[in-house]
Amino acid sequence: MQACARAAGERLPLVRAPARQRLAQSFVKVSRLPSLHETNRVVSCSARVSENISHKIEASTDHILPASQDHVVKAIDAINGGQVIAVPTDTIYGFACDACSAEAVNRIYEIKGRIHTRPLAICVADVPEISRFAVVDHLPHGLLHNLLPGPVTVVLKRGENSILERSLNPGLDSIGVRVPKLDFIRSIARGAGSALALTSANLSGRPSSVSVKDFGDLWPHCSYVFDGGILPSGRAGSTIVDLITPGVYKILRDGSSREETMAVLGKFGFVEAS
Repeated sequence: MQACARAAGERLPLVRAPARQRLAQSFVKVSRLPSLHETNRVVSCSARVSENISHKIEASTDHILPASQDHVVKAIDAINGGQVIAVPTDTIYGFACDACSAEAVNRIYEIKGRIHTRPLAICVADVPEISRFAVVDHLPHGLLHNLLPGPVTVVLKRGENSILERSLNPGLDSIGVRVPKLDFIRSIARGAGSALALTSANLSGRPSSVSVKDFGDLWPHCSYVFDGGILPSGRAGSTIVDLITPGVYKILRDGSSREETMAVLGKFGFVEAS
């Protein structure tokens, strides 16, 4: 296992474009595979880019791995060891770590070059887990199960009994919570026994990543990079909705599921904040 390149408190240098390209090329080889009509070979880490052609990212280092159940234990060990990993979600690629480790959370901020006043969301394995970290008593029965798992971040009050590390989003009494519709990241959260701090895998202010190649310059700062191919949902990210006030919702970011989210909330009698 390779530890993240920087410990909390250090500043990570920004990599200029030519150097970034050379770094990405040193890790990645892109090759064209035969037509799917010409071979029955199954290739991990492949992404369909047309009806008949696939492309595969062939990593030359042992910390770039397929996002498959075979590698869940490696991911769990990294999380429990206080490391940062890169993972696919049901929307975009993200950086993840133990949300209850102040040191690991600081590493994410350093890797992204993100100011600490910008909050991180958390990811849990299953909807019932949300109550360990946030207040859900005011929500109608079944609402969260209708929204999640899926490409939605629900913002809730953290609550006095939350087991989250207090250094996560200091000064805020709310927390964004995700349950992605993707078995790989949910298996990691379930096996780690904690919430994962989760944010987009990119430098702060840069476009979101739908392929591991999109953030190739940041690979060396992660214990593992798990390749799930090219994600089909685009770069919109999850829809963020504030559900702190009973019966009222506020869309904080449109994301990839705004209309579906509003439809579910409407069925449960919620109205949009004016």
